[in-house]
Amino acid sequence: MDPTQGANRRSFLKETIATAAGLVVLPSLPIDTIGAPALLRTGSLGSDRMPAGAARIRFAVIGINHGHINSQVDAVIRGGGEFVSFYAKEPDLSAPFAKRYPQAKQVKSDNEILDDKSIQLVLTSGIPEERAPLGIRVMKAGKDFMTDKPGITTLDQLAEVRKVQKATKRIYSIMYSERLENRATVKAGELVKAGAIGNVIQTIGLGPHRMNPKTRPDWFFDKKKFGGIICDIASHQFDQFLFFTGSKKADIVASQVGNVHFPQYPKFEDFGDVMLRGDGGMGYIRVDWFTPDGLKSWGDGRLTILGTDGFIELRKNIDPGGREGGNHLFITDNKETRYIDCSKEPLPYGEQLVNDVINRTETAMPQEHCFLAMELALKAQKQAQVVNFKK
Repeated sequence: MDPTQGANRRSFLKETIATAAGLVVLPSLPIDTIGAPALLRTGSLGSDRMPAGAARIRFAVIGINHGHINSQVDAVIRGGGEFVSFYAKEPDLSAPFAKRYPQAKQVKSDNEILDDKSIQLVLTSGIPEERAPLGIRVMKAGKDFMTDKPGITTLDQLAEVRKVQKATKRIYSIMYSERLENRATVKAGELVKAGAIGNVIQTIGLGPHRMNPKTRPDWFFDKKKFGGIICDIASHQFDQFLFFTGSKKADIVASQVGNVHFPQYPKFEDFGDVMLRGDGGMGYIRVDWFTPDGLKSWGDGRLTILGTDGFIELRKNIDPGGREGGNHLFITDNKETRYIDCSKEPLPYGEQLVNDVINRTETAMPQEHCFLAMELALKAQKQAQVVNFKK
């Protein structure tokens, strides 16, 4: 392996070690390190309800190419999972991961995990195009599966995943972390469900990210491997659109993508946006790689939820107005505008997923919702007009 590739992988894993939602870069970090979420203590991530040692299922990991795997693991551990083993092809990624999770045995092949009948759930943050084929193998082995987003990179993969999931009745869960692992978004879900802003009409989801090419592995710049910017980043926003509008079906009204600033990476996309219409509301999505270095976070992620009786705005990672940290929620109704600090809100996804593994239920995320979010992202990606600016 090229030594520079190894260095890039190590930097990439370190800089993306937390979830891609709701975490801010600590003020003490130098500006050149904030290309992605900062490393926070394990205690600040994942579900918050299950005490240590209350293991109710056994789980393993195959593939750790993105640092989101850490928040995936932490969520399941807090939900009551025992982390028993992992497999990764890359020694430079395996070493820090093994150090972080010494309780997990590093095995020599993924088959050791798939053949272990005591393992009930397999997690991955492998290279995106490899996630669906792995999930199919996992389900056929009689195990449930949880993947980082994007969990699927082509419509053909989606069709096969749906077919195998239906046949095996296993769980195929995609951790859309901007909702499931962001405390402000969880709180917004509770408020909307309680009718705080009436009926939801529209969501506007903005997912800006910082581009730091020196820390990114080669696959990051290859559209075939990551699926395209709408498939990848915007899958978060499609998930939130479906969740908050309650839509069970939707159409892509328009979508566009472009690589407007990085010609040295011809297979890359740095901008994408989508307008969509569902049976429960409307939505607009914009994602990009243009977070400037002056922002003390990898991205000013925002979600606006418009209702008939008010609106909610989330500033997920940072408040430019000066409040510390992330997880900021602003709600305006017919009486007032108020601010809610959501930094201590619980994150139930990990516990819910473990419950689903045990009880064969769909409390963490309905299976069709999981697939529909990816289907919309994939369709928007496929039909997107390509924007080219000549300046």
